[in-house]
Amino acid sequence: MTRKQRRLTLIGCALVVLAIAAGLVLNALRDSIVFFSTPSMVAEKHLGPGKRFRLGGLVEQGSLKRGDNLAVTFTVDDGGATLPVAYKGILPDLFREGQGVVAEGALDASGVFRADTVLAKHDETYMPKDVADALKKQGHWKDDYGAKPSASAAPTQGAVR
Repeated sequence: MTRKQRRLTLIGCALVVLAIAAGLVLNALRDSIVFFSTPSMVAEKHLGPGKRFRLGGLVEQGSLKRGDNLAVTFTVDDGGATLPVAYKGILPDLFREGQGVVAEGALDASGVFRADTVLAKHDETYMPKDVADALKKQGHWKDDYGAKPSASAAPTQGAVR
């Protein structure tokens, strides 16, 4: 074998090893590549108890219940399905009913999502594209979510006539 053939063989073997390593990594991360799941996705996938994931959607109106020792239960809705959530801890200041939320945790055996982290969305302007698309498809999207206030609606302070 000439020097050039050995070099090409070595480069070819390195590329094969790199491709196999990339394939193994992508296969291992296949289920966790999704940023979060909506309640409809959870129902479709039939996720089992104990599997960690992020749940995103809107906090359903009238579902927030506070218990003892910072225990809170609420329901996350995406317009197609709902999922009860239990959380123990201090909720973010922006957390409220009708507002977007992302919770991280796992389902328990009774089908309740046990969250260990709850993040409130600032407003729907910053909503992930998947959630916005799901809300638009189900008719829950408001056209003024991303709208900026018009100049004519701004108050005129200090105007003297």
